[in-house]
Amino acid sequence: MSQDTVTLIDNATGKKYEFPVQHGTEGPRIIDIRKLYAETGMFTHDPGFTSTSSCESQITYIDGDKGLLMHRGYAIEDLAEHSDFMEVCYVLLHGELPTVEQKNTFVSHVTNHTMVHEQMFNFYRGFRRDAHPMAIVCGVVGAMSAFYHDSTDIRDDRQREVATFRLIAKMPTIVANAYKYSIGQPFQYPDNSLSYAANFLQMCFQVPAEKYVVNDAVARAMDKIFILHADHEQNASTSTVRLAGSSGANPFACIAAGVASLWGPAHGGANEAVLNMLQEIGDKSNIEKFIAKAKDKDDPFRLMGFGHRVYKNTDPRANVLRGSCHEVLEKLGVNDPLLELAMELERIALEDEYFVERKLFPNVDFYSGIILKAIGFPTSMFTCLFALARTVGWISQWKEMIEEPGQKIGRPRQLYTGYNKREYILLNQR
Repeated sequence: MSQDTVTLIDNATGKKYEFPVQHGTEGPRIIDIRKLYAETGMFTHDPGFTSTSSCESQITYIDGDKGLLMHRGYAIEDLAEHSDFMEVCYVLLHGELPTVEQKNTFVSHVTNHTMVHEQMFNFYRGFRRDAHPMAIVCGVVGAMSAFYHDSTDIRDDRQREVATFRLIAKMPTIVANAYKYSIGQPFQYPDNSLSYAANFLQMCFQVPAEKYVVNDAVARAMDKIFILHADHEQNASTSTVRLAGSSGANPFACIAAGVASLWGPAHGGANEAVLNMLQEIGDKSNIEKFIAKAKDKDDPFRLMGFGHRVYKNTDPRANVLRGSCHEVLEKLGVNDPLLELAMELERIALEDEYFVERKLFPNVDFYSGIILKAIGFPTSMFTCLFALARTVGWISQWKEMIEEPGQKIGRPRQLYTGYNKREYILLNQR
């Protein structure tokens, strides 16, 4: 990493200060302001931290202008086409593509941890039946530290490794149990003879009365959804996991914090918003009217699932998932007016000059929402599936932070605009 400097001039005093500028392997240069307060007596003010680098990381890189997403230097398109989710997990955690032996060993370790402690089933039963699945998942993940005491010492390499295996392996079981509980069906145990995605599907949709046969196209699509949501750099939930972890909290508490952050509709609820929008449009005959509303800058209606805050030209994850979306709809032969509406909306958006010029392309949330509905998941489960996939990214980021020399507790500053010091008035004198 090469380094030069930038000069800051304080117009009030005329003083000049120099700060190092760092160059990463990709992306814009970074001004290192760690000594800003010590040298100038001033802080920076950056609400939302949109112009602030909070950490140094080697895991994921995004270039929104180029439509680029890489994990450990590998393009997401290549990983989605040639790898499965377990291999992507290995890449995120270890930084390299595994050999056949390394992958088999890794899959074996994860598979051996798919069951949850039997007493955890009692924990589920403490929730109301109409509890939101994300509330259950958040609670159960946080409670894992009460069941797995032997993997909470963050300074022990082996305990960190076991916690990693447990979280990746048990999250599908936890999420599937939350779904089963919400619909009043019995919990299903994992089947370690199945792939990661197929096992999750059977835990969600199999019932004791009959065998559930996993559709290969559905399993492939589920696996791709997991891959495409595995990590996405320093987003809100990942930053939350890092901030929680910086205090020395155990890994289960940190991941539960990530789940809670992801639950926010501005973060993890985008694909659910797509389905809500489609329901609002209602029928293909109404598309023209709603397209006009979307083009009207004075109308609050917005097309959800189109365009992206980060990706300015195209969402590389959407390009991958588009094919899976059409394959699932074709293989399942789903006759759903809402999904037919979605496909017509996609066609119009890809051809309409207004959307093409503004690069309002269908994003990953548009396609993942359609796929999940076609598979049979209610919208309340969408964010849970996001959390399941993102768990490996959270763990990778958490491990990187914990293992960083000189790691410090997170402590953002503030711009205080409240009262100056005031005299306290006794109660009987007010």
